[in-house]
Amino acid sequence: MQANEPKQPGQAPEMTQCAHLDHVQITQLPDAVDGCEDCLSSGGEWLHLRICLECGHVGCCDDSPNRHAAAHAAGAQHPLIRSIEPGEDWSWCFIDQTAMRIPGIAGITRIPPSPLG
Repeated sequence: MQANEPKQPGQAPEMTQCAHLDHVQITQLPDAVDGCEDCLSSGGEWLHLRICLECGHVGCCDDSPNRHAAAHAAGAQHPLIRSIEPGEDWSWCFIDQTAMRIPGIAGITRIPPSPLG
């Protein structure tokens, strides 16, 4: 979650909340993935990997040439992703445009090195 500016001086900032946490169906991360599912199918390359928390689809980040995670979120109407990069545990809601940590998601996923470095 991220903080908004306080409305009045001296007030604590309000927190922007994701209204789509009911979409979370994936609470156990896979042990390993082969890479971005769409890049692997099309011969594309990815930079960082994200997992859809509604169906488990693994796509590539917005810094990757094809932005498959965002394309999946828009096409499937699945708003929440989580990074599966080593050491990262943040999630993102495409609709609310907010980052957060979602408690209750367990596991660490082994991923291959990025073809883009």
